[in-house]
Amino acid sequence: MSAMYLRGLLLSLALVSSIGMQNLFVFNNAINQPLKRAWPVTIMVWFADTALTLAAFFGMGAIISSHEMFKLVIMFLGGLLVIWIGFGILRSAASFKLESANTPLPMKKSLVNAWVVTWANPQAIIDTSLMFGAMRGSLTDSEVTPFITGVVSATAIWFFGITLILGLLKERLPQKFLMWVNIVSGVIVMTYGCYLLYQALMMVI
Repeated sequence: MSAMYLRGLLLSLALVSSIGMQNLFVFNNAINQPLKRAWPVTIMVWFADTALTLAAFFGMGAIISSHEMFKLVIMFLGGLLVIWIGFGILRSAASFKLESANTPLPMKKSLVNAWVVTWANPQAIIDTSLMFGAMRGSLTDSEVTPFITGVVSATAIWFFGITLILGLLKERLPQKFLMWVNIVSGVIVMTYGCYLLYQALMMVI
């Protein structure tokens, strides 16, 4: 297992585990439906997230990596954005509450919503493009495949893992568990943002 794969895995776990629309949807899907109904929805969320990640990484990332000045600007802006996102994760750490609904959504609507929570937020699309574009710009060609493989593996581990854990332990999981997940995630994300800013600075010097 290469160091670049582990870097992608760790960073992606930190990003994906932060509480946002997508995770709220996955969490509540696992809590409000039996596992056999929750799995297809989780798989759909992972497909939607992977599609957005790959589009950002190989689309915006390819443009960035081929233009040095654009690469510098995006790495700087992306670094600031990643730090801000990490700060937001830390701020929200203590405020997340799991909620149960009386009536679970029909399967068809749940599957559609799996794409909606990923692709229907323009700001999230812009943020993802900047973040993964900046990350692609910081990698050599030989580092791209192991890094993005780590990223995609991490989202699979998180979405499927959290569905299984919440599905089995929904009545016993302590609230502080998710709070500490957010705290650790926020610190990791902010650290990587500082790393992107450092790389941008090294390009200027």
